[in-house]
Amino acid sequence: MHVIRARNVHQALPLALDLLRGVGVPRPSRYGDVIVVPEPVTTVYERPYERVLFYPERDANPFFHFFESLWMLAGRNDVKFVAQFAKRMETFSDNGVTLHGAYGHRWRNAFGFDQLELVIQLLKNHPGSRRAMLQMWDCRVDLFTDENMKDLPCNTVAHFQIDNGSLNMTVFCRSNDLIWGAYGANAVHFSVLQEYVAGMLEVSVGRYWQVSDNFHAYTITLKPVEHLADLADPYKAEPRCPYWFDQVQPYPMVNNPRLWMADLYKFMENPDSEGGYENPFFYQVVRPLYFAHRLYKEKGPLLHAIRIAEECRASDWKKAAIEWLKRRQAKKEAQ
Repeated sequence: MHVIRARNVHQALPLALDLLRGVGVPRPSRYGDVIVVPEPVTTVYERPYERVLFYPERDANPFFHFFESLWMLAGRNDVKFVAQFAKRMETFSDNGVTLHGAYGHRWRNAFGFDQLELVIQLLKNHPGSRRAMLQMWDCRVDLFTDENMKDLPCNTVAHFQIDNGSLNMTVFCRSNDLIWGAYGANAVHFSVLQEYVAGMLEVSVGRYWQVSDNFHAYTITLKPVEHLADLADPYKAEPRCPYWFDQVQPYPMVNNPRLWMADLYKFMENPDSEGGYENPFFYQVVRPLYFAHRLYKEKGPLLHAIRIAEECRASDWKKAAIEWLKRRQAKKEAQ
């Protein structure tokens, strides 16, 4: 077992790439050649709410990561909503309409009840419980699928425990692509899940452990970022790899726990709705990001989309969104 201890995902990625460079071995896979760490890897995030990547080489899509997380909390499994932020999500659907392994759907609907709400109620009633487990792998169906199925859950179960007034979370993953999964989408949507549960319980966010059984990177996606492994050396990291989160601050998601889900459903059903939100998060973070991305998708002026993104009050997401849009603006101007 290898353990990567990091302040946040921005620091964890170079550490993981350095580990892969040191002990990784080549292996074939269904989707192409990979480099695999031959033992499980645990990543420990001290500040999981610092969840945004800023490396331009990685070019992580902040709009997709952000809105996929909300889609999950809403319990959805439809392709249409997430595909507007990342069209390639359509390629993971077996029927073109839904995603079989959608985490949020499994949290809230797939087992016939809302297990996420039950986890929250369990910890409200018994803060010392060690039984607050959120299941994503469904052995009733997932063990019977054939190898050609496109979308099976990679993350299988999440455990929650309250320790000294903070909510800790451990997530187990059977197969983890470190670039697109572990330090991409997973770091965002599971830390958002953790912050949501903590907000519902009115406790602070603690640490997040990600236990990855098969920890790998596809060679084709590794090349643009493999040099970031050099930043694992603190003497090489400055000034290229400062702690960005000393300069930007996440925005609190939950102010009114009782009405947060009502606000989320209101947004998901009608993003154009202008009023009625009880949590400022939806006015000051969700809506500016949504409309900035929509203008980008509609091929409106990118400088206008950037101005809308500047209205976002979460300075971490604002920075990531503006830089992502500026990279597209630069590419457009270079054509």
